[in-house]
Amino acid sequence: MKDQNPVAPPHPAQDVTEHVGYRLKRSAAALRGAMDRALREHDLTVPQYACLELLDQRPGLSNAELARGAFVTRQSMNVVLRGLQDAGLISRPRTTDHGRALPAHLTPEGGSRLEAARSVVYAIERQMIEAVPERRLADLLADLDRMAAALGG
Repeated sequence: MKDQNPVAPPHPAQDVTEHVGYRLKRSAAALRGAMDRALREHDLTVPQYACLELLDQRPGLSNAELARGAFVTRQSMNVVLRGLQDAGLISRPRTTDHGRALPAHLTPEGGSRLEAARSVVYAIERQMIEAVPERRLADLLADLDRMAAALGG
């Protein structure tokens, strides 16, 4: 049953496919699919790759910090970390002297795997941004940041 007083869309749109949120989700899904396929060749998942990138930039991050940075739950990050540790790509102490956080670090094998995977991920990003005129890229990135900030992210 249709509403008697329909809610007006936030901008002119004929259907849901013209909404900003839909288009952001479509772009994110396309990126995720391309990354899934490319990273499979390196025996990594997208969350595992994100975790390796974060640890390369900031060694010693905790499970909670990695989960926030990779946009997954802490429980999911536990599974990611266990998989990376079992594969010999990261190391974590069994215990810690302070608090409960177990800082994670890349192993040499983790650094090598990251470097190889990074090249395919960067190629995907390059392919994606080539669709945007170079003069507009900085504005697009700033707009995306402002949209995330507007929603508290």
